[in-house]
Amino acid sequence: MLPLEGITVVSIEQAVAVPFATRQLADLGARVIKIERTGTGDFARHYDTSVNGMSSHFVWCNRSKESITLNLKDQETKKVVDKLLESADVFVQNLAPGAVERMGYGADVLKEKYPELIICNLSGYGETGPYKDKKAYDLLVQCEAGLVSVTGTEEVPSKAGISAADIAAGMYVYSGILTALFTREKTGKGTVMEISMLEALGEWMGYPAYYAGNSGKEPARTGASHSTIYPYGPFSCGDGKTVFLGLQNEREWLRFCEVVLEQPELIDESAFKTNSLRDKNRDLLKSIIETVFAGMTSSEVINRLEQAKIASARLNTMQDFYRHPQLEARARWQEVGSPVGEIRALKPPVIMEGMNPVMKAIPSIGEHTEDILREYGFEEETISKWVDAGVV
Repeated sequence: MLPLEGITVVSIEQAVAVPFATRQLADLGARVIKIERTGTGDFARHYDTSVNGMSSHFVWCNRSKESITLNLKDQETKKVVDKLLESADVFVQNLAPGAVERMGYGADVLKEKYPELIICNLSGYGETGPYKDKKAYDLLVQCEAGLVSVTGTEEVPSKAGISAADIAAGMYVYSGILTALFTREKTGKGTVMEISMLEALGEWMGYPAYYAGNSGKEPARTGASHSTIYPYGPFSCGDGKTVFLGLQNEREWLRFCEVVLEQPELIDESAFKTNSLRDKNRDLLKSIIETVFAGMTSSEVINRLEQAKIASARLNTMQDFYRHPQLEARARWQEVGSPVGEIRALKPPVIMEGMNPVMKAIPSIGEHTEDILREYGFEEETISKWVDAGVV
């Protein structure tokens, strides 16, 4: 039995954060009914066309779901949503601030009607405070949470290359819903939970926040190098490729000097005796390291680092990652269906004994609308009328 088999999630979702969370619930066996706009559907469907005509964001976040299209501004669709929620376990949404309340699906209303329902609302900045009505997109929340200020080079601040704010929020939606389901098993009662993108990403900003808040100094932007530990970052090799390495303690510094650089005299060099000194004199140390590496290929450098038990990595492109030998060796890819044929999908990262994750197809817009309406007791005549009128 799958962990969430028998659990039904009704989600009015769009973009990345909530779809990422509900896809993970679907991975564990939950039935996820995704409510989309009539006509266009979730706007993340149209971000790009890189996956055989489909959006890479949408493919990533929406496998194993059922798609129903509803014009939620039409009062007729309230009958459908009410019917879905009568037997649902979870209702989750990430519409613009105040939208669900205007539609009649505010937490107070739903809690009264469905006392066992778990209600989860995701917003950009929370339901109170001066930012409660402010629009929130991933890059903008990265800015507000300070992530952009600590990412990039000394000259140029940069956003993270992935949707860090969306992913952080989605992970807390996912873990929050799992926690609420566990609590309901004990109490028999549903709950209302609220998650904001700012606070979710803020939790991930703990180290730089404590550093700045207590030292009065902002963490330095150091590109791909660590801001306070050295050597920890990229180094050029003789074949023009880049190798990343990281030292964590004095034992590793000793081995690095002896085995990798073959310069044991550096161990007692006064400029490099501690990490703080190595960090302070990083330009000098980098010059020494790259002078040694210039006479070696990246593979030779990696081999020497492995011999010394120093952590290292190649600077892979995304295409390199897509074909990573470790993922291939562990059979971490699986084909899933979609409106444009089979697509390669990475299996969920949690490997649980006795459980295979659900890896069903990515739905087309409104693919399951009529089947769901029939299942929930709506007559063929009503369904046909709604289809013709653009209600569904």
